[in-house]
Amino acid sequence: MTDAVVFDLDGVIVDSEPVWEEVRRAYVATHGGTWQPDTQRRLMGMSTGEWAHYLSGELGVGRTAEQVAVEVVEEMTRRYRDHVPLIDGADQVVRRLAARWPLGLASSSPTRLIEAALAATGLTDAFGATLSTEQTERGKPAPDVYLSVARSLGVDPTRCLAVEDSSNGVRSAAAAGMRVVAVPHGSYPLDPDAAGLAVVTLHAIGELTPELVDELG
Repeated sequence: MTDAVVFDLDGVIVDSEPVWEEVRRAYVATHGGTWQPDTQRRLMGMSTGEWAHYLSGELGVGRTAEQVAVEVVEEMTRRYRDHVPLIDGADQVVRRLAARWPLGLASSSPTRLIEAALAATGLTDAFGATLSTEQTERGKPAPDVYLSVARSLGVDPTRCLAVEDSSNGVRSAAAAGMRVVAVPHGSYPLDPDAAGLAVVTLHAIGELTPELVDELG
């Protein structure tokens, strides 16, 4: 039985991972850092504070973590003002599921970007609980954000279905005790261990139907 469905935002509802990568790559290059081959994979799921410290420290960016966070998020906000890259059909999926179940949103994006994305896609009212990992002690793959969203919705996390695209996101939701539907981005495939944690892997968000949620429940 499924009592609630909890969505990730980036890579599930908005195709923002390529935008995040482009913005942070350019920022690292501009400020004297060195982007590593595994950087994007490691960044996916980190909270704002975590990735800002990573860019400032491990990648050698010549700015404090606080400066990194402010400046990168400001550039992302500017991009979102121009265009929020809604994934085809994602808003319809959210609406269909919201008609049947309480929905939560557990995102690694900062709160201001979550609000901008939901406002631009008309989905603000679809979610009963929305939380950024910048408001939790640890980002993904720790379960904090998923546990907090379940608590806000008043549901047992083991009776929730989570929808995720990244390896760290899948690990986070699974660690919270949720059943996980994975919808990996074509450019960022799941690590084998994360793929093994998902109860089902979909090719596109449009495949997530109320009937499938019932079946997985």
